[in-house]
Order: sequence, then structure tokens, then C-alpha cells
Amino acid sequence: MVVPELRPWQSAKSRVRKIAGAVRPRLARLATATKPQIARLWRAVGPRLARVTRATGPRLATLVRSPRPRSRTLRTWQYTAGAATAGLALAAGVVTAAGPWDADGQRTAERDRAAALERTGGTDHGSGADSVTADGEPSPAPSAGSVLTGLGSATNTVKSAPAGKSAGISGTAVRDLLVPLLGSSALGSTRTAVVVDVATGSRLYGSGADTALTPASTTKIATAVAALSALGADHRITTRVALEPGTREVVLVGGGDPTLTARKDAAGWASLRTLATETAKSLTARGIKQVTLSYDTTLYSGPDLHSIGVNDNLARVSPLTADEGRTNDSVEGPVLRVSDPAADAARKFAGFLADAGIKTSAPGTSKASSRAETLATVSSPPLSSIVERMLTNSDNDIAEALARQTALASGKLASFDGGAAAIDAQLTKLGLPMTGASFHDGSGLNRDDRLTANLLTALLVKAADADRPGLRAVLTGLPVAGFTGTLTSRYTDGAAGVVRAKTGTLTGVNTLAGTVVDKDGRLLAFAFLTSNTTSPTEAQKALDETATALAGL
Repeated sequence: MVVPELRPWQSAKSRVRKIAGAVRPRLARLATATKPQIARLWRAVGPRLARVTRATGPRLATLVRSPRPRSRTLRTWQYTAGAATAGLALAAGVVTAAGPWDADGQRTAERDRAAALERTGGTDHGSGADSVTADGEPSPAPSAGSVLTGLGSATNTVKSAPAGKSAGISGTAVRDLLVPLLGSSALGSTRTAVVVDVATGSRLYGSGADTALTPASTTKIATAVAALSALGADHRITTRVALEPGTREVVLVGGGDPTLTARKDAAGWASLRTLATETAKSLTARGIKQVTLSYDTTLYSGPDLHSIGVNDNLARVSPLTADEGRTNDSVEGPVLRVSDPAADAARKFAGFLADAGIKTSAPGTSKASSRAETLATVSSPPLSSIVERMLTNSDNDIAEALARQTALASGKLASFDGGAAAIDAQLTKLGLPMTGASFHDGSGLNRDDRLTANLLTALLVKAADADRPGLRAVLTGLPVAGFTGTLTSRYTDGAAGVVRAKTGTLTGVNTLAGTVVDKDGRLLAFAFLTSNTTSPTEAQKALDETATALAGL
């Protein structure tokens, strides 16, 4: 018998194929990437499943054997037990396989599904044909609100506590829970803390809320909010190549893109190789095969060396750099850097031009004139994507670059001082509590930086504001406990997947600020700052235990 194809399937078939095509490659990668997490979840859930199976086995067997009508009226608990058993295993696998988030801080499944359904939304992490306009220019990044709607959420809301519960927790439970945990000797001589209900903005707990302490890398939360506010989530940073008129001088002009890469696999970031290829095409079309190569770093001013000096945590800050001046294939973490990132990038660019048939002189410094003709450009992904990478990996190079980009957008000099002043000005404009705040860089490596727990939680609440979708990357970029970034190896026995937070560590300083979902589904923002700690490992453990405790409220 031939069954005619149903009309709904006929109309939906092309869309289903597109969805399958978009998701299939991800599933293969996820299967490999999530094996450790699945194994960890199975070790935790397995014994419980075994006990439930032994308890319900005989009854479930009766269900299967019995042909009598009585089986239709079996007790609800029997169905519930069986469903819960299967559901728990399925949920564990699905949550793990779905991410929870990829390396850029965005749910992989969310991004793929939105792309497959041809709906805008979320951060534009791609660099393919769909990321450019008909004119060849980069498309703007869609808003965060769109992706939430595209995924079935009609409104962008954050769940609050059940009626009347918030007041009870703020006066009793949170204080009783946190006071002994924050009293741990591992947290040094001074510690401050604030916990806020994100949906209502009400403070549930505060201790030393307005006491300014050294924030270390939690400073990057402030840098992120300031940059997104000044530039917009859609902003892209462009690196260009210009030809001086009447000469054969080609100038590589640094635009301040900290994610520019010289690697074969650009992984969605702006490619120095692509820039060289397009430049060679433009030169060849003009009949030029040999050029004088210069590079322009005049976008930034002031010292390029951070006050900490030469350090594996940060390269010299330059508007022209490839792969953050790293001397190996790493993409994050401390590593020896080249002594001159701009000269290094120019030398690599010269090599790529040579590969494309263009001979160059040894690169030298110059400044592109206003009359120089642009030969080629490459642009970064949207700023929202760069912010996510900065927060997830605690990337100091990106942080200092974004501070300077914020300065440029604010009409200030692109320097350490100018970036710090611009961050302060942007946050003040947002009406945030700035009492005691003092910025000296964008990364938090400067020990003279000062922030309060009050300001850090206010930044997180502002980022969650439904009226400010352009700040959403501040939340999506936070490392996920037990899964991504600087929290990958933490919370393995605690609130894995429930806490998202930015860490901060300097000698004698340990901080943690982020969000946590409590057992009632309420989103809480928290900030814990400590000083004069003696063991970073013990301090981190104490802070993690405190954040985990919030998840159990």
C-alpha cells in the first residue's frame, strides 16, 4: 500500500532538511566533547537509577505482562517512577550534550537552531557568507531579544521568587547561610559581599557593600558593560591596508582588533591571511608586484607596557597584533609574548603577501595619510562575541583593547589612563553606584583598581535588564561552573552548570562575581571580594562553597 505524503510534511520538508544540516556537524563534535561530563553525570546519577529500577522493576514488569483492563487504571506513582527514571537519564544526557555553552559563552544548540530556523538573535559567532551584506560589508549582530523570541520565549523575563519569599530570605535565610561561610579564615582579613534578586533588583544580603577593594579580573565585568554601552553590541573592529597615492607604499593600519589571527584556521575571527590575499588581488589588478611595506600603530597613545611590566598574562598593548603576540599555538592563558606585537604582525603579513606573489621591503613604521586608498579590510566578529571571549577566558589582552576602544568612542585618548577614564564615565552615565570605584586599566591587573560588591552586582543586574539587550553578552560570557573558561575545573562536586561567574585572582586577592539560579528558579546576582588571603586555592574553594550554597536556597 502506498501512503500519500502528508501536506504538512511536504511544506516543512525543506526546513527540516536545513535544520538537520545545521545541527548534524555539531552533534558529532558534541559527542566527543561531552564524554567526560556525561561520564561524571552518570557516576552521580547511576546509583539512584539502579535503586529506582530495583524498586519499580516488578511493578513495571506487571504492566508489560498484564493484558487486563485493570492495567489502564494503574496508580499514578507507577507511571511517575518509570517516567522519572527515564527522564532523569535523558535530561542528564541532553543538558550535557546541549552544552551547556560553547567556548565563546553561547549555547551551541541555541545558536544552531536559530540559524537553522532563519531567525535573527544572539551573538553572531560566524564569519561565513551569511555574515556579510550584499555590498560585502559585515552584517550587524542581531539583538539578544530576537534570539529569545526565536527560541520560543515570547518575552525576555527573569524569574523572581514566589510571592512573599524574597522578604523572608533577605532577612533570615541568606544572612544565616552566608555569615558563617564568609567567616572562613581562608578568605583573608577583609571580605565584602552582596546578593541581589535580579528580577526585582532588591538586595537580599549585604556586608561591606560600599567598601572598595581590589577587584582583580572581576574588573572585566565593568569593562564589558562600558564597551558595549559606548560602542554597541553590533560594533566590529576593522583592520585595513592602504596604498599611498603616487607611491608603492602599502600601509597595514592597526584598528585595535585584539582577535586578529594569522593562523590558517581563523575560527571565525578576522584573518591576517585573508587580508593579505585580498590586498594582493588589489595590487595585482593595478599591475603592482613589489611594494614598500609599512605599518601604522598611531591609533593608540601613551605607554604600551602595563604597569606590571613584561608579563606572560599580557602582551604590549598595540592596535596591531596577531594572536595576541603569543609565541605558541595557545589561545588563552599565560604564555611568553613577542617583544613587539605590531612588528611581528607586519612581518607575518609580509610573508603572506609573498605567498600571494607580492614582494615587499622589510616592514617599517609609518602613518597612513588621509589620501591613502584602501586596498582591503577585514573586520572582527561583533563586539558582543569579543566580550564573551574576554569574560569566558579572562582575556587581559582583549580587556585592554576594549578599554581603548571605549576611550576612542568617548572622545578620549586610547591609553591606559584614557581607557580607565572612559570606563568610569560610561558607568556613571548608566547611573550605577560609583562610590569608591577607581579604574587604572581594563583588565584588573593593576592592584590600584578599586570596585565595590555593590557596583559589581549592579553591573550584572543592568546586564540582565530586558530594556538593554545589547548588554546581554556580559551574562552569556560569564564562565559556566564546571564547564567553561576559568571555571572549567571548579564546582565539579558543587553547583556545576548552575553558577556562572567571573573570577579574580592576584596575590592576596580573590574575588568572584556572577549569577546563580536557586532551587526555586530565581536568578540571583552576587559579588564576593576578599583581601589579604594567604592561599589562593583555599580562598577559591571557600568562595565556590559560598556560591554553591546560594544555589540551594
